[in-house]
Amino acid sequence: MSIAMIEVSRSSAASQAASADEARWGAVVRRDPAFDGAFFFAVRTTGVYCRPSCASRAAKRENVSFYSSAEAAERAGYRACKRCRPDKLGAPDPRVEAVKRACARIAAAEEAPSLGDLAARAGMSPFHFHRVFKKVTGVTPKAYAAQTQARRAADGLRTAETITEAIYDAGFNSSSRFYENAAARLGMTPSAVRRGGKGAAIRFAIGQASLGAVLVAATDKGVCAIMLGDDPDVLARELQDRFPRAELVGGDPAFERMVAQVVGLVEAPGQGLDLPFDIRGTAFQERVWQALRAVPPGRTATYAEIARAVGRPKAARAVAQACAANPLAVAIPCHRVVRTDGDLSGYRWGVERKRELIAREAA
Repeated sequence: MSIAMIEVSRSSAASQAASADEARWGAVVRRDPAFDGAFFFAVRTTGVYCRPSCASRAAKRENVSFYSSAEAAERAGYRACKRCRPDKLGAPDPRVEAVKRACARIAAAEEAPSLGDLAARAGMSPFHFHRVFKKVTGVTPKAYAAQTQARRAADGLRTAETITEAIYDAGFNSSSRFYENAAARLGMTPSAVRRGGKGAAIRFAIGQASLGAVLVAATDKGVCAIMLGDDPDVLARELQDRFPRAELVGGDPAFERMVAQVVGLVEAPGQGLDLPFDIRGTAFQERVWQALRAVPPGRTATYAEIARAVGRPKAARAVAQACAANPLAVAIPCHRVVRTDGDLSGYRWGVERKRELIAREAA
């Protein structure tokens, strides 16, 4: 190899390294937790190394260098930051543990604890605790308490002698507070919940696409199920198993047009679907489903990338479980998620359908 070619090769390698460092610096400036563990940065003026999400005062770019591991930073003579504890990256996050304890306290309390009380027990200011809680769970402490009360009320409505008894047992201090948004919280009226969903009307119809049968179901609030399969009868039975006491009724012409839109989405999955949805999951599942909808058509993301996107970088397996629980095939594009090695992995409606959906979007 000539000297000129060697110099060009060196210049190219240096350019790539500089570009990678600038991307790392961008993650440090954003304090992006998705990159925690991917690299570490050290500050020459303080002699300290940190994880990218460290909340310490920002350093100057010219004083920062990057390392692939904590061990490499320590070999270079840097010590671990006492605030972000980069050397303890694999250990349980004390903030996450504090939020877990707060969630358990909310679940066990007859009335929702105040923000001040939860923050004091966590050893944080109310403002900081509120921010940490939302970052970990995806919802505010108040919203989490409301969800907990709603689940407790739904369970109580099936066993309590009266609706009023179930309301107060769930921790609501007045029936008017409960009824304000009862249908939104429970998915149906309290009396319908008490009857096990009996009387709640769900319209459904089954269309045919090139990938097989497509079942679409909706409540009066929006689409609650999109299912793919080979046998229409099997899909109908699955819907009935999911809503055992609801009244399943056939769709009218307007609903048939909605089904046609969904079939169109299956044929051209990159076009999106502008319809209201009526789906409920855990706070984590809903965060995953929201992150899935942010993956552009024609692109894929790994389970680990989605886990980082929802602020839970070590929860790739839980992300896979949330994908498997997705009630809206294609509309919530869990088919765009693949394993780190590029393998398609599983898919609730068949790996071959997943491969075809990805191919259609790529085209």
